Amino acid sequence: MSRFPREGTTPHSPRQPQDAPWWRDAVVYEVYVRSFTDSDGDGEGDLQGIRSRLGRLRDLGVDALWLTPFYRSPLADGGYDVADYRDVDPRFGSLNDFDALVAAVHEHGLRLIVDIVPNHTSDQHRWFQEALAAEPGSPARERYIFRSGRESSSSERSAEEEPPTDWPSAFGGSAWKQLPDGEWFLHLYAPEQPDLNWRNPEVRSEFEDILRFWLDRGVDGFRIDVAAGLFKDPEFRDLGDRSRHVVDGPIYSRPEVHEVYRDWRRIIDSYEGERMAIGEVWTDSPEDLALYLRPDELHQAFQFDLQLAKWSASAFRKVITDTLAAIEPTGSAPTWVLSSHDSVRHVTRYEQPAGPPGIGTPPGIGGPSGIGGSPGIGLTRARAALLLLLALPGSAYLYQGEELGLPEVTDIPEAALQDPIWERSGHTKRGRDGCRVPLPWSGKNEPFGFSPGDARPWLPMPEAWRSLTAEAQDEDPASTLSFYKEALAARRKLLPDLPDTLEWLELGDDVVAFRRGPLTCVLNCGNAPVRLPDVRLSDVPPPDVRLPGERRLLLGSAPVEGDLLPANASAWLLG
Repeated sequence: MSRFPREGTTPHSPRQPQDAPWWRDAVVYEVYVRSFTDSDGDGEGDLQGIRSRLGRLRDLGVDALWLTPFYRSPLADGGYDVADYRDVDPRFGSLNDFDALVAAVHEHGLRLIVDIVPNHTSDQHRWFQEALAAEPGSPARERYIFRSGRESSSSERSAEEEPPTDWPSAFGGSAWKQLPDGEWFLHLYAPEQPDLNWRNPEVRSEFEDILRFWLDRGVDGFRIDVAAGLFKDPEFRDLGDRSRHVVDGPIYSRPEVHEVYRDWRRIIDSYEGERMAIGEVWTDSPEDLALYLRPDELHQAFQFDLQLAKWSASAFRKVITDTLAAIEPTGSAPTWVLSSHDSVRHVTRYEQPAGPPGIGTPPGIGGPSGIGGSPGIGLTRARAALLLLLALPGSAYLYQGEELGLPEVTDIPEAALQDPIWERSGHTKRGRDGCRVPLPWSGKNEPFGFSPGDARPWLPMPEAWRSLTAEAQDEDPASTLSFYKEALAARRKLLPDLPDTLEWLELGDDVVAFRRGPLTCVLNCGNAPVRLPDVRLSDVPPPDVRLPGERRLLLGSAPVEGDLLPANASAWLLG
């Protein structure tokens, strides 16, 4: 059990239903630690900075925080290259700072989820350094995936010059790197992130101990990075003509992974306080996704389909329908997300109708928001999408800064780019730095309250963000920040009366509309106004009185004239 007792909740604590665990309908706020708040003036966010803003997150109306990796790391991939899983990187603080943060999170009535990265370590991890110093075939190398090369198809090249397989790195190029002694090691991501060998019992035992280490310190859950990728095809078959983006098969979703998560579930369930695990799971079918959500495996799967969907009513309807159908047999709850640290911010994605670019690709979007200026239609659509997100059954994940309406920053100077995708792509893909620019809190100039004084942040911040700071939006009832607070407060109040099922309404090809108990959600993705169904146009009788067959407007992402919902807008109706 936890060595760090939980404090009682505050008067502002989130709703905690008696008949369901907290995570089923939680609103989780992703904190990209390096870019949230810098407390010590080194230009990088840290744990004390997060602690200083907890009151703001509580007042925003979220239920939990998800922290990206804060462990010791060379930051070759933003902390997802972990050198020591049981310590805090000095850039971000210390274990004492972490313990203080856990206590403060619970004092504010919030929960804390931390990232765990089991697919790979940093090349600076003690284990990998031992592997490099060891001979081929040694026990130290058995912790990772080392293979001999294969004969080259060209007679002019030696047999050891060809990688063991044709597997690609997600960041570009081959997933194999050769050592001076001739052996190759696998890295599905950057070369600084060697993949672990999960067929080695030592690896499995090590991560079970790592889970206990952080559970003992009071964390409420884990977000599992690359959750489907731990085991690779033992025969190391080539992908061949199959898509290099294949999910199931040689590289991902091997059946062996489920035994690991059954073991992890037993550990997590042995702790009090409704601890949980959510996996970053990409699968090729709903049936395979459901395997991860069996009662003795993961509690939830982090799903990306809504984040990947273009601005289209038919695309949104298909995502929602398919997701609910996939999750329903498992008894779990779906998760919904519009932006994260790995994708172009949806304010910018929604500037174009063609849909989002893929991971690490240039956004290719013109207009003011494409260069970090005043958002246009993208912000209008983003606000509308929020009401869709929050009306759906399950949990919602928000990415830091979306409550401010922050766009993607696409004009970061090339010399400042740090994402490994930039180098691995031969400077053809700018990577994910544009969604990781530090948050603007206050003031008129960089660092906009992110760092004390005039310290320079680790990524440059656009001058145009002076109008998007939290301070600038705090007292503006029409701001995006105020809209998020209003929507989250309304959702929390409605939750006890909302069932987990939807009743679809047909209001036209460009409209997504459904009832969920007393709540009706209407999203207009078209370019012309649409008529809201059965809307009461008067404030009389009082709002708490419901008339049969009539609904009152509860909340709109844009001003509603009479019963007409504008283009690219959404509304909640009650009744």
